[in-house]
Amino acid sequence: MKTEQAWAIVCEFTKSEGLRKHGLAVSVCVEAYARKFGVDPEKWAVTGLLHDFDWEIHPQVPDHPRKGEAILEQRGVDAEIRRAILSHAGFEDVPRQSLLEHTLFACDELSGFITACAYVKPSRSVAEVEVASVKKKMKDKAFARAVNRDDIVNGAAEMGIPLDDHIAFCIEAMKARAADLGLEGSSATA
Repeated sequence: MKTEQAWAIVCEFTKSEGLRKHGLAVSVCVEAYARKFGVDPEKWAVTGLLHDFDWEIHPQVPDHPRKGEAILEQRGVDAEIRRAILSHAGFEDVPRQSLLEHTLFACDELSGFITACAYVKPSRSVAEVEVASVKKKMKDKAFARAVNRDDIVNGAAEMGIPLDDHIAFCIEAMKARAADLGLEGSSATA
């Protein structure tokens, strides 16, 4: 599956601009890791795009992503991608095993948290987000309270990457696609 096809599925099932941008942010981070690891960046990008495509129609676990996985199978989405999407939800019967599965899990909550950190910067730009500020905000339980901090920490650990390095890597990936993510900030549009 190509990223354009995956994006069409996202847009078909996801009406919220914020949720679409979340899928794109995860995709950007996962694709950047694919390039770093020398694996298929398009397959990894598609996985990131599709990981929450069904959230609006199946907002409860286990419906999300189980029922969504069936839709993706009908659409011809590769079994490796579908398994990675199932594994990101933490189902005991679908443990994370592959590098793609670990990477998707590691980038999911973190990309959302980085986005939240960018939104509170004066310019609303990811260019202003730094590792230290992300880690400081992680300690503030009232900030972006829906983001699971344990998933961020455990995701980096599962990948065998120091947390600071993982945060920095994802910030840089998101900076490179800031305009697509709506995170270029007011200084870029002024």
